[in-house]
Amino acid sequence: MENKELHLGDHLEELRRRLIITLLAFIAFLITSFIFAQDIYIWLVKDLDGKLAVLGPSDILWVYMMIAAVFAIAAAIPVAAYQIWRFVAPALHREERLITLRFIPGLFLLFIAGISFGYFVLFPIVLGFLTKLSAGQFETMFTAEKYFRFMINLTLPFGFLFEMPLVVMFLTRLGILNPVRLAKARKLSYFGLIVVSVLITPPDFLSDVLVIVPLLVLYEVSVSLSRIVYRKKLQLEAALENHGLAE
Repeated sequence: MENKELHLGDHLEELRRRLIITLLAFIAFLITSFIFAQDIYIWLVKDLDGKLAVLGPSDILWVYMMIAAVFAIAAAIPVAAYQIWRFVAPALHREERLITLRFIPGLFLLFIAGISFGYFVLFPIVLGFLTKLSAGQFETMFTAEKYFRFMINLTLPFGFLFEMPLVVMFLTRLGILNPVRLAKARKLSYFGLIVVSVLITPPDFLSDVLVIVPLLVLYEVSVSLSRIVYRKKLQLEAALENHGLAE
């Protein structure tokens, strides 16, 4: 019992160390991003007609902090993924360590792809739809705080949702998921993704389709990749077992 408690204590200490490293990296990226936040702001609003309003000095700081935080999250994802990999690596075989290590760059690229999809595809459509609703009836004036809160709430979730395939592959490699479980959960997963899509889009059919279709495709891609990873995992385990028996 004492050995188990010591073993658990070592794991918790290691986990705490990994979390601290990730947090420090995020803070460093946040400070760096904040230095360039004004330049990023100018680029983001370059296509707007007129300037955004602010209701107080603190709004300016809040907007810059939001912009810096999104970029810091993106930059910290590889660090967080590497720290998770370091934490679980002792439980993996050498081949599994090398394979799972290759997932880390993909997590960053998929996060950027998700953010890009939300910003360049979905955000203009949703903003245009909502602006048309007020055309001729209301005087439209956007504050910087409301505008960027709306933008981030609409785009940031897609950065994480687009990482679904690689996360599923990683969990399959660890033995937590497998393609059979994912296939059985297809209907429930579809329902959950559709609910999420409807909640984050305005009530029009086009916007719903633009969100639902990519998410369902991502889920099917995740199932297919899980099937490939699971097959290779079984082959690797069989080869290691045969190698052990041969010795």
